[in-house]
Amino acid sequence: MSQITVVAHIRTRAGQVSLVQSELDKMVASTRQEPGCLQYDLHRDNQDPAHFVMLESWASPEQLQAHAAGQPMQDFQKAVEGAVESFTVNNLTRIG
Repeated sequence: MSQITVVAHIRTRAGQVSLVQSELDKMVASTRQEPGCLQYDLHRDNQDPAHFVMLESWASPEQLQAHAAGQPMQDFQKAVEGAVESFTVNNLTRIG
């Protein structure tokens, strides 16, 4: 298995910061219990409170894929539909 790191950027629409943060908080709690989750930490930009960053580490790409298809992610996407302006995910492999 090859460990994988994820950096996810979530930008909310105007007036939707509280909703998105609340839903992200729910996802953090449940995701940390998922198999293969090594790190799942939510951050908010100090200069732009509508910009959230999730830093994740997974034991394998397969476990990350299971997370992406899992119920917490589906629940999050449904709850914030229309409230998120952009959602960008970068999957990274440590090389040094």
